[in-house]
Amino acid sequence: MTAGLDAPAVARRDIRVLLVDDQELVRRGFAALLANEPGIEVVGEAGDGAQAIAETWRTRPDVVLMDIRMPRMDGLDATRAICGDERLSATKVLVLPPSRSMSTSTTRSESAPPVFC
Repeated sequence: MTAGLDAPAVARRDIRVLLVDDQELVRRGFAALLANEPGIEVVGEAGDGAQAIAETWRTRPDVVLMDIRMPRMDGLDATRAICGDERLSATKVLVLPPSRSMSTSTTRSESAPPVFC
């Protein structure tokens, strides 16, 4: 008898993703790409860091794809707020660094690798 055949079936659910970027076109692009991926569900979008925190509370995503440069509250501050809240510990944040082609100057935070929490 093969070992794996008697194991109970594990229910799989989609990975729930929140998209955060101040540019609607970028959010729509990510949403379109992810819509074609089995097992991924886009549960919401936000246009700045403050909205990202509110939407994280509302939608409880598994993953937040977070832009760095945004108005009102940037992505790094929003990431710190989400990662620092124990009640959101199941949510992981992936910070997307800005494209180097968008700017000729690069600060330390912009050149940092993506952040996970």
